[in-house]
Amino acid sequence: MRLLVVAVGQRVPDWAQTAWYDYAKRFPPELRLELRAVKTEPRASKTLATLLAAERERIEAAIPKGARVVALDERGTPLKTLALAAKLEAWQLENDSVALVIGGPDGLDPAFRHAAHERIRLSDLTLPHAMVRVLLAEQLYRAWSINAGHPYHRE
Repeated sequence: MRLLVVAVGQRVPDWAQTAWYDYAKRFPPELRLELRAVKTEPRASKTLATLLAAERERIEAAIPKGARVVALDERGTPLKTLALAAKLEAWQLENDSVALVIGGPDGLDPAFRHAAHERIRLSDLTLPHAMVRVLLAEQLYRAWSINAGHPYHRE
């Protein structure tokens, strides 16, 4: 199975890149974690709807056909770690690919967000996008470790 994180924004600090790769390399070969960064639409004098629509097109182009789409959204379903582990297990049984989508500075296009198979919220806090990438990678690894009986997670 492939977990694909599609994130709007290409520049992230070195610490975030290092942390991302640290978690990504921990996954077993049968569950790969990959990142696809898509370009943020330049603001210029464009409307918010125009910006989000342009980013939506890039996001959709980065998602493999048939993938389950999970939008990270501040209005999404809040999850505890064990619930994420249960979701990961279900995703593994149902799909070859799951695309977890992180929007840009202005979020995700409303039509894209509503068309997603699921919408989840990582935190009630507002987080920088680089931190979201790292937090998501860590939580996915933690969810895998719970399902695999690996001692990384402790209750």
